[in-house]
Amino acid sequence: MPDHLHGLIGVDGRDSLSQLIRDYKRITAKMMGIRWQRNFFDHRLRHDESLAEKSAYVCQNPARAGLIRNERDWPYVFIPGKGD
Repeated sequence: MPDHLHGLIGVDGRDSLSQLIRDYKRITAKMMGIRWQRNFFDHRLRHDESLAEKSAYVCQNPARAGLIRNERDWPYVFIPGKGD
């Protein structure tokens, strides 16, 4: 998306999501000149939600916004283990 980022991130009990996001923003700001907003919004998967459901939502977002016709046309997707 041109004005925000969606990510599905798994964090174990030893890591801090806030620290991971802070470091990611700091690195991408330095390397790519991205100007990030100060905070972020997170949503934990609940018992009745599936990872596949949330992944589908994220992948369909650019098409819903009218930026592409088909979600497979969006070039800005990174899935670890799939051609990385």
